[in-house]
Amino acid sequence: MNTRTRVLTGTALAIALGAGTFGAVSASATPAPESAPAAAAKKKDDGDDKNFTTTTHLTIDAATRAAQATLKAAQSENQKVTVAVVDRNGNTIVTLRGDGAGPQSYESAQRKAFTAVSWNAPTSVLAGRLAQAPNLKDIPGTLFLGGGVPVQANGAPVAGIGVAGAPSGDLDEKFAKAGADSLSK
Repeated sequence: MNTRTRVLTGTALAIALGAGTFGAVSASATPAPESAPAAAAKKKDDGDDKNFTTTTHLTIDAATRAAQATLKAAQSENQKVTVAVVDRNGNTIVTLRGDGAGPQSYESAQRKAFTAVSWNAPTSVLAGRLAQAPNLKDIPGTLFLGGGVPVQANGAPVAGIGVAGAPSGDLDEKFAKAGADSLSK
């Protein structure tokens, strides 16, 4: 390739890169017009809109306090457990693994909490229902063993607390209930 061809090719390349950079900078520097339609629906202020609902959620602070109260109740009986607190949709808010809790307790606590909030009932009660409906245990993410309790606000479930690691589901559930009770203080 001769010198003239290299110079012309280099110049063309420099111009193309410069134009691309200028276009990208000017495109990102252009403010969006205020009249552009919003992607999200706006809620009416008059309260008559039937397209929206308001729900109650447990705060991370409340979930942490409940988890700590649960661990404290277990420690007072020299039990090594894990506690999980999930929101109304079964998403984990906080999980605390107590010192010395077994490795299986982490997932078990989360699944018990999910199960309790999903059915708005303690998991010990739900475990009794397996005799009439054994396929319940096949639902992904659930665990029908004692140790999970729902947290309610105005009669509706807003969270679940699950505990695993004590020698019995009754003890796990006792500690989970202590965590739920701490929220009403």
